[in-house]
Amino acid sequence: MDILYLLIPLSVVLVFFILAALGWAIYRGQFDDVEREGQRILEQD
Repeated sequence: MDILYLLIPLSVVLVFFILAALGWAIYRGQFDDVEREGQRILEQD
């Protein structure tokens, strides 16, 4: 039961890190044009 006092805050911190990484990726434009990047890889010389 005592381990819950450690695991619950650690999981909350992990969720905040994941949300921060997702927010950073969206802010940097990683998901703006996914289709064009897939075509660029196939059309490259």
